[in-house]
Amino acid sequence: MLRLQNLQKRFGGRPALLGLSLEVAAGEIFGLLGHNGAGKSTTFGIMLGQVFPDGGEAWIDGISVQRDRARALAQVGAIFEAPAFYDYLTGWQNLEIFSAYTAIVSRAAIEEAVRTVDLTARIHHSVATYSHGMRQRLALAQALLPEPRLILLDEPTEGLDPEGIHEIRALILRLNRERGMTVFFSSHLLSEVEQLCHRVAILNQGELVFCGPWTEIQGGGQAYRITVDDWDRAAEIARRLGATVIASGQIELPTGADVAPLVAALVEARLAVRAVEPLRRNLETLYLELVGDRSPAAPSSSPAARAL
Repeated sequence: MLRLQNLQKRFGGRPALLGLSLEVAAGEIFGLLGHNGAGKSTTFGIMLGQVFPDGGEAWIDGISVQRDRARALAQVGAIFEAPAFYDYLTGWQNLEIFSAYTAIVSRAAIEEAVRTVDLTARIHHSVATYSHGMRQRLALAQALLPEPRLILLDEPTEGLDPEGIHEIRALILRLNRERGMTVFFSSHLLSEVEQLCHRVAILNQGELVFCGPWTEIQGGGQAYRITVDDWDRAAEIARRLGATVIASGQIELPTGADVAPLVAALVEARLAVRAVEPLRRNLETLYLELVGDRSPAAPSSSPAARAL
């Protein structure tokens, strides 16, 4: 459904994207992660034809955005950056105006989009009276007109309260499940990405450092946090027994290995073992491992991505 090939972009001589390539299958929920300035907005801009790449190309359903933008975006809906509406008009009037810019849609189609985002009770009220969450839902209704096969969402839950975040998450899942819609979205809320995405891509300083199912970044081993009175000695013993030291007080054992022999060895070495706690490495942990030690001033010279 979506293919990005070797996208490159510089602004004022500074790199924004360094050869980004990835593919998103039809019916997939795909997450794009990265810190501010990592290249996420540039990627969205190129996919929507609002930013022209210095090199590379973006295809939507086999159609080049750069060579045939209108046809490529004919079945695409999007929320890109902060949604803007005419505050003095109603939500319904805004939908009528903005949908007229791209394609004529029926009243029934607008009503269906409004029902989908649960905005029926307020759609004929002035947008000036809408909360931030209601504006986000109105933006999503606009993105659903006419019915797209692919929807691009740039930070769709930004600024929402927990209830609003839950509503948007449930709506994305429903659109994907009931309509088979492909969803490509970026977010700073890594817990949301964990719950929603089939696969993720992680950008750092314009470079793709990971692309694949985030659960597979974890590897097959089991990580533990170990609290002892002398970590340096404990780390030496752990390495001798085949463990990998992943941080101070944290080790990872090979797949299938038992932590009991390590604990016994630490006790035999007369170390005071105060706690041994299994660690669940979530997406936040894995994200920070990939980008946390990379300096903004010095992009990595490592291979462009780990692809799974």
